[in-house]
Amino acid sequence: MSYLERRRFLWILFFTGLALLAVTLAAHSTTLTRLQFAELAQESTAVARLRCLSSESLWERGEIWTETRLEVLEVEKGLLPRLVTVRMVGGSAGHFHSRVDGVPVFRPGAEVYLFLWGREGEAYSVLGWSQGTFRVAKNPRTGAETVTQDSAAMPVFDPQTREFRREGMRNLPVTNFREKLHNALKRKP
Repeated sequence: MSYLERRRFLWILFFTGLALLAVTLAAHSTTLTRLQFAELAQESTAVARLRCLSSESLWERGEIWTETRLEVLEVEKGLLPRLVTVRMVGGSAGHFHSRVDGVPVFRPGAEVYLFLWGREGEAYSVLGWSQGTFRVAKNPRTGAETVTQDSAAMPVFDPQTREFRREGMRNLPVTNFREKLHNALKRKP
């Protein structure tokens, strides 16, 4: 085999390896299906307004997970203890960082409404990840509170149209959000 043939063979081998790597990574990726607000409300185990107290990342079976401790301020659905742990994939452990699109990150002191899913005795997760996370913002001048859904900033796949869209609530007054939530909870699944 000549030098040029070996070189061509190595390039073909290299690009074949890249193609296989791309297929493997795509097979392990996550695509969120769009959930309607009423679906979030009906499918969740609990819905509450919470304040983040702390977050800690840890290694478990080759993956980084973040456990966030939150104080329950107000329960809209379900039964919750005064303190709740939310466990989500991703985070930082040592010099390693793992970020998964759509997984919410919580900072101490921040207030959120979360649509939680879980079983008694286990840490909760957020139903629909960014779709089930609503950040509370307070206007420093007026004191008015609004909520913005995390998914309002990221594309979510709509299986009916087979397209990605940016949807979600933005700057909705908390009173309107709670009214919408209570109406969604009254509906029969």
